[in-house]
Amino acid sequence: MHLAYVMTETRGATDRLLTALAEALDAKGIRLAGIVQSNTECSDDTLCDMDVRVLPAGETIRISQSLGAGARGCRLNPEALESAVGQVTASLHAEPQPQVLIVNKFGKHEADGRGMRPVIGEALAQGMVVVSGVNKMNVEAFQGFSDGMAVEGATDLEALVAWVDQSLSAG
Repeated sequence: MHLAYVMTETRGATDRLLTALAEALDAKGIRLAGIVQSNTECSDDTLCDMDVRVLPAGETIRISQSLGAGARGCRLNPEALESAVGQVTASLHAEPQPQVLIVNKFGKHEADGRGMRPVIGEALAQGMVVVSGVNKMNVEAFQGFSDGMAVEGATDLEALVAWVDQSLSAG
């Protein structure tokens, strides 16, 4: 099993790292599946809009929703996330099969057994290399999900690409 998670300290850095990883792997001709996230700062709010792009070159889906000025709840739009999950799940069965699954974040949805969690499991069962972002709030749930078999990936792009290359070579 080749499963790595990445955590960064700076807001948005994990999203940027995984997007750069997807671009670097795509440039090398490695077949990708998954989603990467981009955030757009909103001028009228302190929170950003969150979009995911389905890999390798699929649809961009807004996964955040506005809950109003005083709202405190999670801004994730579960229907939008599930749309992305459906597209990624379908891509796992494409020919030729993807080699690497990139998941923007193992978040609360995944910790609760939903979202991209079943996709990660399916990709691993098919022998794919998987790289996922994780935040500190959900790292324990991720480690439990991976049964301690995941490695903490580098936060340096070159080192992360090297890990993927090595994992692909190891089969």
